[in-house]
Amino acid sequence: MKNLMQPENEAEANVIKSVLEDHGIYAEIKSFHDTAYDGLFQSQYGWGVIRVSETDFDQAERIIEEWKNASPGELPWKNKETNA
Repeated sequence: MKNLMQPENEAEANVIKSVLEDHGIYAEIKSFHDTAYDGLFQSQYGWGVIRVSETDFDQAERIIEEWKNASPGELPWKNKETNA
């Protein structure tokens, strides 16, 4: 497994994992939170990481880049007929 990116929080991590899985890419979420140290590692290293297999890494990177750059008009769930 290879680190793909560091999400800002758990919600972003779950959305990105879902986007990747929609494209057939297995992704793991690894949080740096440790209750014993009350989040000390998260303040030093960030919230956590999303990991994918090395064989899927390039495709996953492209998918996430496209997802981040998508404007609201390009989102697949937007109703094209009503433009809403």
